[in-house]
Amino acid sequence: MGILTLLRNAFGRSRKERAAQTEGATQETAPAVTAPEPKLPSQPAAPAEPDPSEPPAQPEATPQVPEPRSESTPAPAAASTSADEHDLVKAAFTNITVPKPTDPEPEPQSEAAPEPAAEPQPEAKPDPQPEPKPKTEPQPGPKTETAPEPAAEPQSEAEPEPAPTPAPAPEPAPDPAPTEGEAEATKATPPEGTAQKPATSAARLRSQAPGLTTAYKAAGAALKKHGLTGTRARVHLVLDRSASMRAYFKDGSAQALAEQTLALAAHLDPEAAVHVTFFSTEVDGTGELTLADHENKIDELHGALGRMGRTAYHAAVEAVLAHHAEQAPPGTPALVVFQTDGAPDAKTPATQSLTDAAANHPNVHFSFVAFGDPENKAFDYLRRLKTGNASHFLAGETPKELTDKELYEGVLATWRP
Repeated sequence: MGILTLLRNAFGRSRKERAAQTEGATQETAPAVTAPEPKLPSQPAAPAEPDPSEPPAQPEATPQVPEPRSESTPAPAAASTSADEHDLVKAAFTNITVPKPTDPEPEPQSEAAPEPAAEPQPEAKPDPQPEPKPKTEPQPGPKTETAPEPAAEPQSEAEPEPAPTPAPAPEPAPDPAPTEGEAEATKATPPEGTAQKPATSAARLRSQAPGLTTAYKAAGAALKKHGLTGTRARVHLVLDRSASMRAYFKDGSAQALAEQTLALAAHLDPEAAVHVTFFSTEVDGTGELTLADHENKIDELHGALGRMGRTAYHAAVEAVLAHHAEQAPPGTPALVVFQTDGAPDAKTPATQSLTDAAANHPNVHFSFVAFGDPENKAFDYLRRLKTGNASHFLAGETPKELTDKELYEGVLATWRP
């Protein structure tokens, strides 16, 4: 009787197991998703037994054996009892010995009975888990987004913006406090671009020296022609008192030149004055011409100086430079109308004095006015003089007959203070 019961039980279990196996097989064969099952090792053993009532020891051995059969036995002809009984008998005897050591395992299998939930096993969509990997792959993409960070480099370009150069704006501060000499120099030479006016107005000249009106107008025209209108400078007159000059003092040529020089000074010097130096062998004397005191002034001064001598240029040059340095601020321009009727007696000292003047007093210009025959070889010295601070004008044998315009054109030809 015990054997029959075992057979019945085995037979009943075998049907149930087959049914379970077929279900498991269908589940295994249906989706190709079963591949992930190895990732969950506990699940493949679970579909062994759907019956929790059966003794837990026996079902485990049976699912292990039938798995290969389930693949081969999908033949549904399980109805033949004869062949099955033999198989069941064999299985019964084998089950007697095998299941006992596996008694503790059936409990998780009975728990596996809810394996119809094994359908979520396809949910073992760990396969999509690799899909997030491509999501991680775009992560380097934002790194490339960081690449535009070199755009911050223009920020460095913006950095020079805070470095504006207007800081030197406070530099105009040194404008105040000009020295007294500078102030006087500016009075002597007004800046370019300002209103160009003569130092002495025409109205003042007419009121104080009406006899100089014609010469004053001619001087203004000559200054304008050479772009010197509004120029400020001190004016000096040097007169040669050598013996050969006697005739020029008698006929008034020296006085006429002095008045023309004073009319020119009215445009250049705010004081409208001319300092006069008489020379021969040495400096014979000096004097001053003004608008109020100029008529016959040269004759008076010359008559008081005594005997006439030789022609020493260097003595007159040195005297004029000394007076200008004492009376005018440093850097003040000066125009020296230097009249003579011949070459210097001592050419070397004359040339040396003019050379030193060019080096130490670059603002002082010597404009030589030669009375006498223009073909006179005595004037070769003036023609060859190349000191850079001197020019010459050949006034001829009758300088008194020269027009004011002719004289001013000759005196101002190369003077540019």
